[in-house]
Amino acid sequence: MHTVFVLALPDTIAFDLATPIEVLGRVRLPDGQPGYRVLACGSEPMVDAGPLRLAVDHRLDALAGADTVIVPGRYDPTAPVPTAALDALRAAAAAGTRIASICVGAFTLAAAGLLDHRRATTHWAAAEQLRAAFPAVELDPEVLYVDTGQFITSAGATAGVDMCLHLVRRDYGAAIAADASRQAVAPLHRDGGQAQFIVRPATRTAQTGLGTVLEWLQAHAYEDLTLADVAAQAGLSVRTLNRRFHDETGHTPMQWVTAVRIRRAQELLESTDHGVDRIAHLVGFASPAHFRVQFKRLSGVTPQAYRTTFRTQPRTATSAST
Repeated sequence: MHTVFVLALPDTIAFDLATPIEVLGRVRLPDGQPGYRVLACGSEPMVDAGPLRLAVDHRLDALAGADTVIVPGRYDPTAPVPTAALDALRAAAAAGTRIASICVGAFTLAAAGLLDHRRATTHWAAAEQLRAAFPAVELDPEVLYVDTGQFITSAGATAGVDMCLHLVRRDYGAAIAADASRQAVAPLHRDGGQAQFIVRPATRTAQTGLGTVLEWLQAHAYEDLTLADVAAQAGLSVRTLNRRFHDETGHTPMQWVTAVRIRRAQELLESTDHGVDRIAHLVGFASPAHFRVQFKRLSGVTPQAYRTTFRTQPRTATSAST
C-alpha cells in the first residue's frame, strides 16, 4: 500500500490539509483494498489551522516512512517555516520520496530549496510573491498543477483535487483514477488550467510612473488604438514607451491593451447574452477570429467554454465601458 503523509505546519490551511486525506483516502483498488494509507504528521503535536487547532499523531521523523509527502498551504505563506520541517523535507527528497504541494504550499517546498531551477505553480494570486521570494523557481501560474517527476505542485484550493486525482492516475491508472473522481464528485480533467481564473491585467498604477497612461488605456482600450496613439498619450516616443512599459509592467503596451480587452470580454460573457462575435466587436477586436485566438491564449479556454463555466444571471450590457 502507498503511504502518504500530509504535513501540518503552524497556520496550515485546513481545506488544503483535508483534500488529500479525503481524495486519496477513499481510493479503492479492484479487490476492494484501499490504495493509500493517508496519515498526518506535524512539526508540533498541536497545530493551528485558522480557527481550528489540529492534533496530529505523528511527528516529522515519520516522513522517513512515506512514499509521498503532501504539503498544504499556510495562511501566511511567507512566514518562516520551522527549520526541522525544512530539514525533514530535504531528507525525504534526498531519499527519493515524492513530494507535492497544494496551493501556497509551494512556498514551503521553495524554502527547502526543492523547486530551484524546476517548473512549478502556486495560487495565481500569490505568484508574484513567490517569484520575488524565490527567483530560482521556474514559475508557471497559469496551470492547475505541474508534475516534474519527484516534485508536484498545484494551484489554489480545488486544484489540489486535480493534483490528487493525477497522482492516483500515475500510481494506479486511468480506471482507478476515474472511480476516484466519481467519489470526489470532480472531473478527472479540467480544461483551461488556472489561467481562466486570473484577473487580468494586474494593474499596479500606484507603483509605476505610467499610472496615468494605464488609467487612460483602461478607459480607451476598446477603441481602435495603435502603438503610436498610446505613445502620443504618454508624451513619449514609441521606442521609449516600449522600453518603459516593459520595465514597469513586464508587458508591451499592446499586450496590456489586449489583456484589458479580454478581461472585459470575460465580464460580458459572464453577465450578458451577447454572442461571441458581438462581444469581440464591443471590446475592440476587428476580427472575431482574432478575438477567439487571443481569448484562448490568455485564458486557456474558448469564449464559449468560459461562458459555460462562469455564467451568471444574464443582464443587458450596451457598451464595453459601462
